[in-house]
Amino acid sequence: MTGAGAAFEAATGDGPPLPGPEADPAAAERRANEVRVAYEGLLQIRRLTNTGGGDPRAVPAPWERNQPVRAVALALEAAGVPPSALDAEGRRVRTGYRAGPGERPGQVRVEWVGPPGSGAAQEEDTALARCARALERLGWEALLYRGPRRRRHLEVEPIPAPG
Repeated sequence: MTGAGAAFEAATGDGPPLPGPEADPAAAERRANEVRVAYEGLLQIRRLTNTGGGDPRAVPAPWERNQPVRAVALALEAAGVPPSALDAEGRRVRTGYRAGPGERPGQVRVEWVGPPGSGAAQEEDTALARCARALERLGWEALLYRGPRRRRHLEVEPIPAPG
């Protein structure tokens, strides 16, 4: 959540819980508005920088390629996919996506995680498929992999720029 004068940061899933509409409707509405404005700004950046032909909204802009974790997190949050969250002690307290750096530069790893006993492992196939669809519509290639302990994750990277 951003306060007065603070810069917007998309939720990566490793931050504090976002305000929920049940607990704090006004804060949840402010956050939704911030996400909407940031996402509209992202699409405007794409329209202004992707002039090589085709739909400029379908290809990640240079800004996104330089900050892929932030860009992927914004795309997921704008698509309505819930982020995971940590409490002040670093314990996972919400089930949702977690976006972090991938193994290679420019790559993002997206996992579906939650608190112990939350059932996140059972939800991950469906949830990661939803994440992949949201990202692919915006020009990100999202490949599903199985990692340690048979947990799945997405490796996400921008499609090549035209030209």
